Amino acid sequence: MGQKTNPIGNRLGFIHGWESNWYGGDNYKDKLVEDDKIRKYLHARLSRASIAKIIIERTLKLVTVTINTARPGVIIGKGGQEVDKLKEELKKLTKKEIQINIFEVKRPELDARLVADGIARQLEARISFRRAIKMAIASTMRMGAEGIKVKISGRLNGAEMARSEMYKDGRTPLHTFRADIDYAISEAHTTYGRLGIKVWICKGEVYGKRDLSPNVGQAQSSGKTGGQGRKPAGAKRKKK
Repeated sequence: MGQKTNPIGNRLGFIHGWESNWYGGDNYKDKLVEDDKIRKYLHARLSRASIAKIIIERTLKLVTVTINTARPGVIIGKGGQEVDKLKEELKKLTKKEIQINIFEVKRPELDARLVADGIARQLEARISFRRAIKMAIASTMRMGAEGIKVKISGRLNGAEMARSEMYKDGRTPLHTFRADIDYAISEAHTTYGRLGIKVWICKGEVYGKRDLSPNVGQAQSSGKTGGQGRKPAGAKRKKK
């Protein structure tokens, strides 16, 4: 079953946290549809911003939208003008008060969504699919991943018959529940049709309890941290 289920959904609650954090009650379906609208709007509006994840939290009067991105400057804009404009657009869309937080993804090579989107953009720029995938695998392994697997499907190189090819390096143990596996799907729109890209990245194994609160370990664009990150090997702590 580990091969057939979504690796993130299969590990919710002990390896991965939720991307929508609120209590719905009787209005659950309306809030769920609104979350989907917000995410689709942001991905379309900020298609060049390398968005990895959008986390939505709700209180009675406020919707907090947290965007994890590899290019925070594109979203913030000069003097914060772009993020203010985005806030007003989301207010009109949801008819609610909006707060936007932006966090920078420090190592985009280890984020499955960004890797999949990067491969898709290269395919749309007419780069060979084998070259794009091999470059993505090499950069991910160089950044310290334990393993990566990439599957691509469609009319590869314009072939008349669609097919699938898989490339991998290292280990991606989908049946091991303690394995921290990131997973994402992306699409490339080419002149020959649509190509589907799936990416699995294994970042190691998790022992003990993990903090699943949103944005733990992420660095905010202002330089503040959303949680205590890991220090590099050999780094010394300053004495107080």
